[in-house]
Amino acid sequence: MMMVNDDTLVECKIDDSDEDEMNTPPPPPPPEFASKASTPGPKAPTPPADPATPTPTPAANRDPNGINRHLKVEVSDVLVEPAAPYSMDIVWVSSLVGFERTRIWTYRCLTVLFAVPLAFLCGFLLALLACLRVWFLVPCLQLSYTFLPCLRSLFVCAVNDFVSPFCLSLALCCTQISISLSNKDWNHKRDKHTV
Repeated sequence: MMMVNDDTLVECKIDDSDEDEMNTPPPPPPPEFASKASTPGPKAPTPPADPATPTPTPAANRDPNGINRHLKVEVSDVLVEPAAPYSMDIVWVSSLVGFERTRIWTYRCLTVLFAVPLAFLCGFLLALLACLRVWFLVPCLQLSYTFLPCLRSLFVCAVNDFVSPFCLSLALCCTQISISLSNKDWNHKRDKHTV
């Protein structure tokens, strides 16, 4: 919160004759801008906030979807001492403070080094994926949905006109082939396998 110096304040004089005009309610808004709720009467002036006690602003929630919920590590999740053998209080407090400060400042230093470049890299990759999807993948799929029926009919015609008669002719030629084996051939094969 910013404190204002008394030297920078400007004094405004108010004429008492204008006070009646200030207490009259403002004219109603045009119908197209009027709300359906009843318009409240004049508000009582709110007292100015005490500048001596600044109110802390709430920290912005940087993980509203809870993606990094598992990274919320407390000291008690890592460093714990049993009830019976324990160290001196000064050692325990110093360890906790050292742990917290090391964890926080190491994270801050690493984010100074890596956050901006990795953010640019993530943004670039997401933009690249979005561009490829919008301008390449979806148009190719839509074109394939458009042209697949045409290609299917061409493929069916090619199979019916060329491949099917060729396979039928080949099958008819092969039906005339017959193989017969005599006992002599069987004995010869058996003797080969036994040797």
